[in-house]
Amino acid sequence: MDNVYHLLIDGELVPGASSFDVVNPATAEPFARCPKADAAMLEDAIVAAKRAFPGWAATPIDARARLVEDLAAALEARVDEFAALLTAEQGKPLDQAVKEIRGSAFVLRAFAAMRIEPRVLRDEGGARVTEHRMPLGVVAAITPWNFPLILLANKVAPALVAGNTMVCKPAPTTPLTTLLFGELCQAILPAGVVNVIADENELGPALTAHPDIAKISFTGSTGTGKKVLASSAGTLKRVTLELGGNDATIVLDDVDPVQVAAKVFEGAMRNAGQICVAIKRAYVPEAMYDVFCAELARLARETVVDDGANQGAQIGPVQNRLQFEKVAALIAESRERGTVIAGGAPLDRPGFFIPPTIVRDIDDEAPLVREEQFGPVLPVLSYRDLDELIERVNGTEYGLGGTVWSNDLDRATEVARRVTSGTVWINQLMAIDPRIPFRGLKQSGMGTEMGQEGLEEYTQAQVINAVALA
Repeated sequence: MDNVYHLLIDGELVPGASSFDVVNPATAEPFARCPKADAAMLEDAIVAAKRAFPGWAATPIDARARLVEDLAAALEARVDEFAALLTAEQGKPLDQAVKEIRGSAFVLRAFAAMRIEPRVLRDEGGARVTEHRMPLGVVAAITPWNFPLILLANKVAPALVAGNTMVCKPAPTTPLTTLLFGELCQAILPAGVVNVIADENELGPALTAHPDIAKISFTGSTGTGKKVLASSAGTLKRVTLELGGNDATIVLDDVDPVQVAAKVFEGAMRNAGQICVAIKRAYVPEAMYDVFCAELARLARETVVDDGANQGAQIGPVQNRLQFEKVAALIAESRERGTVIAGGAPLDRPGFFIPPTIVRDIDDEAPLVREEQFGPVLPVLSYRDLDELIERVNGTEYGLGGTVWSNDLDRATEVARRVTSGTVWINQLMAIDPRIPFRGLKQSGMGTEMGQEGLEEYTQAQVINAVALA
């Protein structure tokens, strides 16, 4: 615990009012202390962001974008440091942590390349109507523990390019990479433009209800998202929610089951299954069901589960004890509802390790199928009739993502159009791009992240309707 971390408030790196342990999920033991903000420090951060807003909003967008690009360059210059810290606090294998850090820099640059131009709505008969976009004010960015840095970049980049200032609050189990990113912001951005506070979830209600917060951008569980939305209602804030998913993968009957099983396995188990758009349930034609399940089980048995800091690790631990216990309970319950053909119990070693678990012959109403497991366990279900399958796939409160696998793109597209999810990928996994809009349907969220539309979510449209003086 030699490293010392700081909050960022009004351009200064400051200690917390107190501190708390950060646990390495590969050992289940603390490895660092995180500074903890109190209510007064939260207020100071919001005041600083509000004070910095007029100057930042008045800064030309090209100048704002150059500073966001500078953040990307500074992040890349310290990629090894960030990646090692990310693995220690989140658990993912080091090579995957490096990809997240480089991906975060890519997100920053992608938004820095975007611009918000006035749009002419009408220009005829002496009347000129234009739509302009202006920043909102102070944005609260609340981020989860599965991808602490890239999901922060998804919020910081568009908010800053659009001219907003920010208060960022990471998840208490993975706060350190965000605090380290705060050091980059402190060196590059004007004081108060980005502020970073950390807590153990006590300050969330005060942040989301605060009258000087103009917008909340939240990524996390559906249950917490509902609380965030309720908290925002008193001041009618703008809210973007990227919430849970129970993403289905549909395998059509014209594919090689062994080839597609490998892709489905990767889509279910990447980051130990802790991805909002990971494959959470697989639907396979009855005729190829046995072959498909057998291949998934083989892949699960051959996967190396280990401390992400160790060379060769393919899947790390579940990130925290609460999630570990939830996933373990779902697996235990699934033994009564289906057949476990790989994995099936936590590993007997320190840390929160659950091996890739495959469950077949399970019914649609089993909790493992109905709920978002958010861990390395995949239920595999069979089907005969495609129309009936679509009803089964759509019979959930979630609607975030999904995948379809087929050698016939037209047929796959027809199937995808019938799936009630914000994004459906065909023959690819989680192809998320900061230049492409991403949205959730039903209880998987509201608003848009990424893409030009995601950038505009951090602005207020103003229409200027002008005619010559008669």
